[in-house]
Amino acid sequence: MPTSATDVSRFPDPRFAPADGPLAWGGDLRSDTLIEAYREGIFPWPEDDGTVWWWSPDPRAVIPMGGLHISRSLRRTLRRSGLHCTSDTAFAEVIEGCAFRPGEGTWITPPLRAAYLDLHRRGVAHSIEVWDCDHGLVGGLYGIATGQLFCGESMFHRVNDASKLAMAATMRVLERSGFLLFDVQLPTHHLLSMGAVVIARSFFLDVLRAARDHPLAWDVTAVRGDLPQA
Repeated sequence: MPTSATDVSRFPDPRFAPADGPLAWGGDLRSDTLIEAYREGIFPWPEDDGTVWWWSPDPRAVIPMGGLHISRSLRRTLRRSGLHCTSDTAFAEVIEGCAFRPGEGTWITPPLRAAYLDLHRRGVAHSIEVWDCDHGLVGGLYGIATGQLFCGESMFHRVNDASKLAMAATMRVLERSGFLLFDVQLPTHHLLSMGAVVIARSFFLDVLRAARDHPLAWDVTAVRGDLPQA
C-alpha cells in the first residue's frame, strides 16, 4: 500500500517499494521536489485529477553506454531520411509533442510540464529534437540529468523512425559527456529491441547513489555524428 508523500523528505525508501506498483502518492510537483525524487531513483506519474503517484519499479530498464542497437537497415534508412538533430533548442515544443496523445490521455499534466520547463531553465532537464527540413520538428525526447545518469522521461515521433534517431543522438551526447547509464525506467518491446536491459532495482539504486553527486556538462554538439553499429 503506497504511503503519502506530503513532502520529499517523507518519500519511503525505494528499496522497500512494491516491485510493480507506486511507492507513494501526493506531494507536489515543484522542481526541487522532482530533483530530490530523481536523486532517490523515484519518478512521478500524475493523473488528470491532480493525484501524483511516485514510482521506483523493480526491475529497472536501462541502456548501458555503447549498448544502443541500431540495425544496419535502419542506419541506411536514417542516413537517407534527411532528418537531423539538435539538443536543448526546443525543449517546450518537445515536451508538448510528448504530451500530445489524442485518445490516450497523458501523465504530462500542465503542472508537471511547468516543473520540467523550470528544470530545463536550471540546466537539469534536456531535450533532443529531430527536424525535417520541410516539416519542422518531427520527433524528440526529454529527460533529467542526475549526476552521471540520464533519466529518459518521454519521446514522440511524427514520422517513421524519428524517435529512434532521437535515441541515437541522445546516446551520442551521453557517451561524449561521460554519463554512465541511460535510464529508460520501464522495459518495453521497443526499448528492448534497441538495447535496453533490465537490472535489479537495488543495483540501479547503488549505481545512482554513487553517481548522483557528480554533475556533468551536457555536450549539445555531440548530437551530430555516426550512428551506432548494429
